[in-house]
Amino acid sequence: MSNPEEQLNALKDIRQMMDRSSRFISLSGLSGVFAGVIALIGAYFANEEIDKYINKRGYGYGVDGEMDLEFNLIKLGVFVLLIALAGGILFTYRKSQQNNLPIWDKTSKSLLINLLVPLVAGGLFIIALLINHPNTYSIIAPSCLIFYGLSLINASKYTYSDIRYLGFCEVFLGLVCMFYVGYGLIFWAVGFGILHIIYGLVMYFKYERGQ
Repeated sequence: MSNPEEQLNALKDIRQMMDRSSRFISLSGLSGVFAGVIALIGAYFANEEIDKYINKRGYGYGVDGEMDLEFNLIKLGVFVLLIALAGGILFTYRKSQQNNLPIWDKTSKSLLINLLVPLVAGGLFIIALLINHPNTYSIIAPSCLIFYGLSLINASKYTYSDIRYLGFCEVFLGLVCMFYVGYGLIFWAVGFGILHIIYGLVMYFKYERGQ
């Protein structure tokens, strides 16, 4: 290295390599778009179920009708989650193959652990609400948004820092939703649908386009 400019370039290369090794960079922006689209489709069908319940089409009256609605919404939510996860894994695997990077290593393990801790805690919190306080179902949507946002913020140090801003938006949206509980499905659709699509497109055009 004969001059300061070459030394500076070498240091930049080393820094990029270290940053690359400490962050999971195979997350695909297209997986965010896919998850957002699936969430919006799920929100549409959830709204249809709620409309059926309100107008008593296919639902009974009283407690039994409410339990049937909750069960159907939970089934729908689990189905949407599984499809979104499958799509996310598929797109992420595809990107890792394109970049010749491992999809499962020490960094991805740390990412998953930091993502799951707040997520599992939030899931158990919501299950406890459903079991012990059935009349508080109106705060399930904001609780989902808040805990999901916290999980993204917690995991952001192991991947692109952009995901932290998505987490902040999810938490903020969840907190606002706490004051407008009657509009939980709308906030849910915005948080898990529209925000994911916007985030996914930003990630795609910023990191993936042209690869």
